[in-house]
Amino acid sequence: MNYRGRFAPSPTGLLHFGSLVAAVGSWLCARHAGGQWLLRVDDIDPPREVAGSAQSILAALPAFGLVADAPPLYQSQRQAAHQEAFDRLRAAGLVFPCWCSRAQLAEAGGFHRDGHCLAQPQADRPPAWRLRAPDLAVAFDDALQGRQQQNLRDEAGDFVIRRVEGLHAYHLACVVDDAFQGITEVVRGTDLLDSTARQIWLQRCLSLPTPTYLHLPLALDAHGRKLSKSERAHPVDPADPVPALRRALAFLDVQTSATARTPEALLKAALDGFEPARLPHLAARPA
Repeated sequence: MNYRGRFAPSPTGLLHFGSLVAAVGSWLCARHAGGQWLLRVDDIDPPREVAGSAQSILAALPAFGLVADAPPLYQSQRQAAHQEAFDRLRAAGLVFPCWCSRAQLAEAGGFHRDGHCLAQPQADRPPAWRLRAPDLAVAFDDALQGRQQQNLRDEAGDFVIRRVEGLHAYHLACVVDDAFQGITEVVRGTDLLDSTARQIWLQRCLSLPTPTYLHLPLALDAHGRKLSKSERAHPVDPADPVPALRRALAFLDVQTSATARTPEALLKAALDGFEPARLPHLAARPA
């Protein structure tokens, strides 16, 4: 199968350094494999979206030399496919309605297990829907972080795949759209490493292919926290892309040309001798 990778930003703010690292890492892996690099806008959470940020991110990426091989896929336009997947899970008896509040779950240790709800059904309020998490260890080999294993019942619990508001949750939309785009390797940050076992289980439940995974180290701020739009990380400047791109490549410990003056030249030099297995695997502060 031909390699297909992707970068899937959420439109909750401008492109910042942490997201640039993920974009560059996924682009390098795709180009190193001689494959395609695709874009997906994960716009399935309207309350968190910032108006205009999707267009801003998509416009910024080419300025850094990151040009996709196909038009971007918008998850908001895939709701029928997400609903069809949910209906299949419901027909198979793998999901159940849940009225449990976060406070109730916190009192019970933070996890929802064995399909046992702490709250009674409420006719005046719609439920969330959870996928049953079996007492099963899901293991996979991450291309950078090594062997991973998670017991779904003990470490994840029954997890939400459709929210109270009727929105399909990240896990469901992600696996459905990764399969739709034919993604063969998911390259993303280690903040999502813990989600992978749940997504693999969903893929099995829906008879979808499981890609390989490579989780990149996170860029941290001065307080040791992940750089993120929610923490108001400073956006990178697409009008002056070379400095930020150099920093992103240096953060990934990728050698490049000291004399390159354009993003394209920097990325071309970065591909010479690039090996995904040599990427750093520990979170760090950017230099």
